[in-house]
Amino acid sequence: MKQVLASSWALLLGIGLLMIGNGLQASLMGVRGSLEGFTTFELSVLTSAYFLGFLGGSRLTPELIRRVGHVRVFAALGSFASAVLILFPVVTEPWAWTILRVVIGFSFSGAYVTAESWLNNAATNQTRGQTLSMYMIVQMSGIVAAQGILSVGDPSGFVIFIIPSVLVSISFAPILLSISPTPAFGTAKSMKLSELFVASPLSFIGMTIMGGVFAAVFGMSSVYAAEIGLSVGRISIFIAMFFVGPMVLQYPIGWFSDRFDRRLLIMLVALAGGVAAIGGYFLAGSFTALLIAAFVVGGTANPLYSLLIAYLNDYLEPDDMAAASGGLVFVNGVGAIIGPFFTGWLMGAFGAHAFWLYVAVLMVAVAGYSLYRMTQRPAIPVDETAAYVSVMPTASPVALEAAQEWAIEHSEAEEEQS
Repeated sequence: MKQVLASSWALLLGIGLLMIGNGLQASLMGVRGSLEGFTTFELSVLTSAYFLGFLGGSRLTPELIRRVGHVRVFAALGSFASAVLILFPVVTEPWAWTILRVVIGFSFSGAYVTAESWLNNAATNQTRGQTLSMYMIVQMSGIVAAQGILSVGDPSGFVIFIIPSVLVSISFAPILLSISPTPAFGTAKSMKLSELFVASPLSFIGMTIMGGVFAAVFGMSSVYAAEIGLSVGRISIFIAMFFVGPMVLQYPIGWFSDRFDRRLLIMLVALAGGVAAIGGYFLAGSFTALLIAAFVVGGTANPLYSLLIAYLNDYLEPDDMAAASGGLVFVNGVGAIIGPFFTGWLMGAFGAHAFWLYVAVLMVAVAGYSLYRMTQRPAIPVDETAAYVSVMPTASPVALEAAQEWAIEHSEAEEEQS
């Protein structure tokens, strides 16, 4: 771990600042939007707009990098993100915020693609697994730290929007000033979605559904918290628990993943998340119960993303693992774009607490489909399964390819030892 920090501390610092800025703007949209009188459905459109831009950025940025290079793309997209953050309180209209959210989603996604390619280039075969783990910790910590800033700021004012803009601008410095050579950029040939589905229907369907869950957690949890009347301080704590959960539970779930039938583990983890969401619905009057529900939902939803990737790898040849990255990001992104529309509609029709019902239905659906798939083909012996590596749902194809490369290297090393 010391070797990773010594070689990549500047990159990780810059990415951490980016995550603080992104996590803060995501929470601010729900709180400030509610103060401005936006309807629940309008706020759900804003969430979908962000993920539409995010998916577009993950797919188009590689071509931009090939044309003009890493430095120019990173500086340009970072500048767009910084500028958009200041524009939000200037034009407080749903249509304007929708456009801005597409732009900022595209900008953050493109910035991640660029930074992650540098990070992957700085890692060696021996340190790639540790680098990915440290990267995930930095991402989670950045989002949690953002909620601390929200708790002491005034969401009705202008200053709270300037802070993430400044953080995004500052994030350029440690990344650009510490990098001399730019890495060669290349992405693996994409696997067809039909091939992805045939390889693992559970991973394909599960990744799509989990995109909808993550979009609700990342974009709609602040809307829910504002609508039930929580104070800004309590809203920040509530949102933070969605990301503290995976920081605590990711490792033990990963440990079990390498020792049990992954379909059974996916079913149990998804079921635990669904039960927690149901608890959040019925015990919403207790702030402590809400925090526990958020902790468990976040702590199960994020590891499920990594579990589904690991399960897919069990049915792929090593040469196909990296090729699956683009398809996984795409189906997860589609779920993240569509999901908020249903969340907003449910919350508008049945009240704010329908947020929990939406999450519960999706998590139980993953559990149920996993149980069904267990009846369709036998389990792969545990000692023949691919390695588990932690990846955030916000990961771009670059980070996902790096995770797949590590899984391949890990599997090859185990074969040599055996």
